[in-house]
Amino acid sequence: MSGFGNAFSSSIGKKFIMGITGLFLILFLIVHCGINALIFISDGGLTFNVGAHFMATNWIIRAGEIALFIGLLAHIFQALRLTLQNQKARPVKYAVNDGKANSKWYSRSMGLLGTLLLIFLVVHLKDFWVVSRFTGIPTVDANGHEDLYAVMKEKFQDPVRVAVYILAMFSLCYHLLHGFASAFQTLGWNHSKYNGIIKGAGVWYSIIISILFAAMPIAVYFGLIQ
Repeated sequence: MSGFGNAFSSSIGKKFIMGITGLFLILFLIVHCGINALIFISDGGLTFNVGAHFMATNWIIRAGEIALFIGLLAHIFQALRLTLQNQKARPVKYAVNDGKANSKWYSRSMGLLGTLLLIFLVVHLKDFWVVSRFTGIPTVDANGHEDLYAVMKEKFQDPVRVAVYILAMFSLCYHLLHGFASAFQTLGWNHSKYNGIIKGAGVWYSIIISILFAAMPIAVYFGLIQ
């Protein structure tokens, strides 16, 4: 294997891929959350549909989606490889293992939280991305744009689906709490002078993004927006 290949197959290389793809996903969540938050403009979804139309037709966004999927798959693949590698490195668990003494519970549960998010992602893509990119939406709004807002209102009338989204955002919050600062540390973008700022930014980012995403299905279900 070449030196380049060895670098990325090593433990450090795998963590580097996790870090760089994690930061890419963090940036994507900001854009995605910003577009989705347009539903809070109570104009019957017209502004939201404009944003959705932009996301569906802008070539930069479409190219970014390809990069996003590649990054997401790489992130998941490397997470699985690191998990299996750690299990092989420690085939027999310690007789006494006080995980609480060394890390937060969500840091030790990234595999579980990531799996829950993967299940949610499949449901989410089926609900919205597939219809907006492939099957098409049968109705249009007053501006002539495909009415993705109507699809959202229909989907979020189901309390089970709303509950799934809320639980998924709970998982996302804790996943980000660990992953945000960890990504900076893995890439070497940390310093004792700035670690407090990075950690604080990570906490606020994780909470705000997750609350906004969770608030959307709640607001639609309870008719708080029209």
